[in-house]
Order: sequence, then C-alpha cells, then structure tokens
Amino acid sequence: MDAAIPYISNLQRFSLDDGPGIRTTVFLKGCNLHCAWCHNPECMVAGATLQFIEASCTACGKCVSVCPQNVHTITEDGCHLLDRTRCIACGKCAYHCPHTALNLIGTLYQPEDLLQQILKDQKYYETSGGGVTFSGGEPMLHPAYLAQMLHMCREAGLHTAVDTAGCVPFSSFEAVLPWTNLFLYDIKLWDEGRHRAATGVSNRRILENLDTLTRAGADVYIRTPVIPSFNDDPETFRQIASFLASLPGRDHIRLIQLLPYHSYGVGKYASMGQSSRTAELQPPPEAFMQQALQLYLDLDLPAQIS
Repeated sequence: MDAAIPYISNLQRFSLDDGPGIRTTVFLKGCNLHCAWCHNPECMVAGATLQFIEASCTACGKCVSVCPQNVHTITEDGCHLLDRTRCIACGKCAYHCPHTALNLIGTLYQPEDLLQQILKDQKYYETSGGGVTFSGGEPMLHPAYLAQMLHMCREAGLHTAVDTAGCVPFSSFEAVLPWTNLFLYDIKLWDEGRHRAATGVSNRRILENLDTLTRAGADVYIRTPVIPSFNDDPETFRQIASFLASLPGRDHIRLIQLLPYHSYGVGKYASMGQSSRTAELQPPPEAFMQQALQLYLDLDLPAQIS
C-alpha cells in the first residue's frame, strides 16, 4: 500500500543550516509540539493553509469574486479582511491574486516527483558533502512516506538527514533508521514542567528516544535553541549537558549546536492569522552563549554555537 502523502510547505534549496554541506530541506507540514518560539508556524497544521501578506495587497478585490466561501471582504476604506473560519483552503483566491498577497501553503508531491526536485542539485551535494534533509513541522509524524523518500534518496546516492523533536513512538524511528544517515535532534529543555509549558508536551519520550536512538548506533546532531525567558539559565544547560554525557551511546552524538534565538519567523505569524509569543524577545547575550557552551566543553562534548 502506498504511504499517505503529506503536505509540504517548502523545498528550500541551497540550505546551509540543516546538516553538513549544501542541502535541500524538505519541510513537511504538521507538528505535535507547539513551541512558543517556532519559526515555521506555517507548518504547525498538517493541511494546506492560506497565507495573507498584507503589505502586498492592493485591495483589488479579485479574491472576493472567486472565493466560494466568502472569506474575503474589502472595506470601503480599502482594508482587506479575512474570515479564516470559513476558509477551506481551495486555493482559488491565491491562484487569482495578481500580487501574490495570497498564497496557499502546502503542496502534495508523489514520491517520484519529489525525488526529481531534490535531484536537481545533486552536483552541489556531491561537491560539498551535502544532501537532503527532511524537516517540518515534524516529519516523523509521516513515517511511511518519510521512509519511502529516504530509501529512494539513498538509492540515488544522497546523504540523508531527518530533523525531529523526537516526540513520536520509537517504532517511527525504526521505520526510517535503515535509510537515515543523520538525525538532527532537538533537546529544548530538561525540566518536564517547563518543557510542557513551552511546547505543550512532556519531554520524557523525547529523552528516552534519544537514548534508544544512540544505543542503536544512529549518528545525531543535538540542536538546542537558546530562548530568553524560556531556557536561558545555566542550570538548564548544565542538566542537558550532563544527560548527554551520561548516554551509553554518546559517541554517536557527532555535534551539539546551540542556536541563539532569532526573530526571522515572527513576521510569518500575522500572515498565517496567528499571534507570536516571542515577538518582543531579543537574542541572548554572547556572554551567556559562551557560558552555556563551556558547560558542554567541560564534559568533552562536541558543542558549538551555530
């Protein structure tokens, strides 16, 4: 039976931040975490979603005339209003918008078609030691499709990586392990209560899966975002570092990346009809980043600020 096909929000070519070398990052929609600082809010929902970029709108009214659900209204003073509760993501308004102020986020790719898109940059992967990374959202929510794509990419000679928060049954990891060269694995907080408050879920399964994954011999990059007011305290990083150092499979942790908060994704929230919880935050001070880094280096862990 063919795997159910998930929506994909974006194919990011020439990516330099999602594993080694030059890569294509495939963003699968749908996530079971709701991180306060998420920079891909368009990937939270599994289905197609409508994006409205107000600055590009000229209030021409084309969307009003083609929308079957009466989602759009242009007021007398030229203000474009949306009733998103009525939207069925049919895409008609986006198709007819002459200024790309409206975009339908989410495309369905048959595996063979997606592979052809990925292979467009195969020469760059080969010369840079790069490949393909499946991200999201949470790509591990689609294990059958993901395993099929990873298998096809490996058969094509590509290095493969999966970017995950790890909050899935370990059977999902078992489905993709044979075809995955590298896991980019998020560890956001140590304290379970704080993790639940910041992301909406417990971190117990996440930590247990990391232990099992490294015991199974999978190579892993650990990625920890450093978010002011959420996890920017030395004790959090001391606890995470101690946990990683204690893992029996710690030799399979190839790199630990500390990722300072940035606000690049804040502008997306308004365009998706959402509100950002971190719009007012500033990046953590360099002094704190160095302090956190030293906690890992003191335990001979391969950490860096990325």
